[in-house]
Amino acid sequence: MARSISTRRSQILNALVDKLKDIDGSGDYRTNLAKQVFPTMKFWDEIDTFPAIHLSAGTETREYYGGGQKWRFLTVTIRGYVNQEDPIEGLCLLLEDIEYVLDEHPQFTYLDSYGTAGVAQITVVSIDTDEGVLAPLGIGEMIIEVRY
Repeated sequence: MARSISTRRSQILNALVDKLKDIDGSGDYRTNLAKQVFPTMKFWDEIDTFPAIHLSAGTETREYYGGGQKWRFLTVTIRGYVNQEDPIEGLCLLLEDIEYVLDEHPQFTYLDSYGTAGVAQITVVSIDTDEGVLAPLGIGEMIIEVRY
């Protein structure tokens, strides 16, 4: 039996990484990540292969309802890195691809020690870029909230 108070931070990050690795430049995707998607955060000076995406789990909150029911909300930072002549355009395409994946899989499943569980909703909270300050490098950030 699953614990009612347990968190699924790393399992959700790993499932998101698996989904984002589908960004391969084919079909509807405009960026080829070559599977450069990781469930750990790195700073831009530590990245040596572009484009790349790194994820980090942030604050987790709960909403309690009667009868022992509750929702968990996990904030996830998705940071994308590009290195190209027009980094703003590269970031726009990369962020569009990330949002496309999230829109296509708003209720994905993940594995935990008790079996398969599911995410109820993903909400994009904010999207931001460095606006070309580090050209030809570019850093974009998407903050999402995962309800499970």
